[in-house]
Amino acid sequence: MTDLTIAQMNRYPIKGLSSEVLSSVELRAGEGIPGDRLFGFARYNSGFDPLNPSPLPKDRFVVLLNQAGLAGLKTGFDADTHVLEIEVGQRTHHFAMSDPEGQLDAARFLYTTLGLKDPEPPKFVSSAPHRFTDVSVVSPKMMNAISLLNRASVRALGKKLNADIHPARFRANIEIDGLPPFSELDAIGSTLVFGDVQFQILSRTKRCAATEVNPETAERDLNLPYLLRKHLGHMDMGVYVEVVTGGTLTVGQSGQQPA
Repeated sequence: MTDLTIAQMNRYPIKGLSSEVLSSVELRAGEGIPGDRLFGFARYNSGFDPLNPSPLPKDRFVVLLNQAGLAGLKTGFDADTHVLEIEVGQRTHHFAMSDPEGQLDAARFLYTTLGLKDPEPPKFVSSAPHRFTDVSVVSPKMMNAISLLNRASVRALGKKLNADIHPARFRANIEIDGLPPFSELDAIGSTLVFGDVQFQILSRTKRCAATEVNPETAERDLNLPYLLRKHLGHMDMGVYVEVVTGGTLTVGQSGQQPA
């Protein structure tokens, strides 16, 4: 048995925007983090139809992959009131996202602030329970998968690169301590248990250019996909897991990886 600890949990209410740090979460079998990536800003001609939602590649949305400046915006989204806050510099802007005019104002604000080059501003879209996860294009199961990051792997990569790599670069839902570095990558099909909650590791997480962006400076300062391949022979960091048995998960909670 390997002793594990939940170090941090995050949800991303709006794809591409800031995380919401969670202290606890109630998980259900086969479902993702409640409220995670249920909304997004679809780019011009994205092809997304809210009445008939189908998974689309992440570059059809306003995301870090193409817009490093997103990391420089501090955002918050209230799931109950649907008010979006965007902090730029010393000023915080508020948008009522339950109102079409508020959605348009927010889209125009992002369009101008980020200097988007599309012919028109993006559109704020949702179609719950559809999730805008990066691997939604793979299968319905993967749409509801939860991204899990082993902090020991991040630290080990940082040592190889002689760089301070913040876990936030990888925008994971759950960050854990206790696993040996990179061991999760070879544990596909195995389980992780935290109290009543049981996860099954489904697949590795292949990393893209979004990880190049420093979450503290909003600058592309490390070509992590290239560096991962150069030093480790692949572009993977973290894994996707499925909730097999639901329950309450809390930060600081202990768990095990059964042998």
